[in-house]
Amino acid sequence: MSASVKSYAAVDLGASSGRVMVGRVGPDSLELSEAHRFVNRPVRVPEGLRWDILSLYGGVLDGLRAAGQVDSVGIDSWAVDYGLLDADGALLGNPVHYRDPRTEGVAQKVWTTVPAPELYAATGLQYAPFNTLYQLVADRLSGAQRLLLIPDLLTYWLTGEQGTELTNASTTQLIDPRTRAWSYDIAERVGIDLELFAPLRQPGDPAGLLRPEVLEETGLRGPVPVTAVGSHDTASAVAAVPASGERFAYICTGTWSLAGLELDAPVLTEESQAANFTNELGLDGTVRYLRNIMGLWLLQECVRAWGDPDLGELLPAAAKVPALRSVVDAGDAMFLAPGRMPERIAEACRASGQPVPVSPAEVTRCILDSLALAHRKAVDDAQRLAGHPVDVVHVVGGGTRNALLCQLTADACGLPVVAGPTEAAALGNVLVQARVHGLVSDLAGGRELLTRTQPLTRYEPQGDSARWREAQARLAGD
Repeated sequence: MSASVKSYAAVDLGASSGRVMVGRVGPDSLELSEAHRFVNRPVRVPEGLRWDILSLYGGVLDGLRAAGQVDSVGIDSWAVDYGLLDADGALLGNPVHYRDPRTEGVAQKVWTTVPAPELYAATGLQYAPFNTLYQLVADRLSGAQRLLLIPDLLTYWLTGEQGTELTNASTTQLIDPRTRAWSYDIAERVGIDLELFAPLRQPGDPAGLLRPEVLEETGLRGPVPVTAVGSHDTASAVAAVPASGERFAYICTGTWSLAGLELDAPVLTEESQAANFTNELGLDGTVRYLRNIMGLWLLQECVRAWGDPDLGELLPAAAKVPALRSVVDAGDAMFLAPGRMPERIAEACRASGQPVPVSPAEVTRCILDSLALAHRKAVDDAQRLAGHPVDVVHVVGGGTRNALLCQLTADACGLPVVAGPTEAAALGNVLVQARVHGLVSDLAGGRELLTRTQPLTRYEPQGDSARWREAQARLAGD
């Protein structure tokens, strides 16, 4: 390998799987390969739904061993969840899963102290029942001396050093998106001690060196630095959107769909709150202005209920089902919990007076049409609320493998869709590490490198947009 090419391990943990990818970056090259992939399977115990964090950490160690010698390691994961440590730094039980029901009704209690409009104006975060703020209000924190968000917890185990990376901290509903610092006023009013959190880190900051025990476990030669990246996986994925200029929207697809814009400043208006848009922090002073949509979780749960049929057969069958026959609100909290997803989708269609999908192909088509419709509404609403028009929609993440969803999104939005890269979060993770070594200049430079080196597929809008307007009106009850 050329001395000018460096290797980076990107640990990328999603809600259903984890992976360790190796990015090899040179002045004019970017290659990504998979070292190790492992299942992220939550466990339901008597006290509720928990993450199997030790299994995940084992997967990380296995991945680093498979990756071989690297110049740096970075970790990104899903947001909002955390581990609690005692005074000796020991973990106080498995982290609670954000789909655990313990936060039901908590937001309404918080709003009696800090009304929802005031909370939004201060933090810019959308309402979601599992926001870290609500989890902390619901949690028993006795004995806890430190709180580490999931990527920071794994970084601590690798290095022995504690920190709180900013892009992920911005999902806690305890950060002011204007100052990019903690909102001490909000924390005090809801009774959260911000001393629980380790000091804030920025993407690109050093996060320590792999401990000797980790080097021995993985066979790596030290010193190997760990670099803070955009540790919220969506922050890393948006950093890897291969866009030029500013007139683009993005949709990060996977278990969730995160659809929105990259802005220079948050949008904190009452209209934005009513539309449930969030203002999360991205790289280089940017704001990720987006809406959470239930995403391919709907299909994942159905596939699980059907006994894991072959998607290579299911998706072509769904493509033959008449379009927009039935649609559901892909952002509805009724679909948040696991279990009985085909039945819940059927019930939603029945309740709205639409034809009830019966076969797996019909249910799948309902899901994909509904996701495309939700993508359309999010992109339209974001442009209107931010006063930020776009000419193209970039789809990144696992959903780029679903050509039917990408085409339906182009049709629904009435805009070209550029799909790729699939491993956007891992690539964004790698690019931040490469910037530390001067191999990438800035956010725009990384995106330009992605455009030249990664496979992308373009989908042009087809069909009559009036059908999508009618479906949206039907869903709204108009």
